Amino acid sequence: MSRTGKRSTPSIAECAVVAPAGEIVLPDDELLARMAKALAHPARVRILRVLDQQQACVTGDVVHEIGLAQSTVSEHLRILREAGLVDGEVDGPRTRYCISRQGLATLKAGVAAL
Repeated sequence: MSRTGKRSTPSIAECAVVAPAGEIVLPDDELLARMAKALAHPARVRILRVLDQQQACVTGDVVHEIGLAQSTVSEHLRILREAGLVDGEVDGPRTRYCISRQGLATLKAGVAAL
């Protein structure tokens, strides 16, 4: 949802939002550091908030919501995806992104275990 309260309409179906099932495995130090580093940029935190509000969206939707260049948003999404915090599903020429609930649960468990 945008700050105006209007929800943009994704042009493809939304990702299924599924809560993590079963036991969460603690991340090793390398993964935990990679996840923390991915959250260390305010634009990536904003992207996660946008994805959480809309459940899923394509890169263009994120660009519209946060006002950064498409190439910049794509790079931030790549970093979040490599850290396991975002899932992407290719649908033709587009990729639909959504928050990885499993990834966030792993990050939370790793931080709680510090």
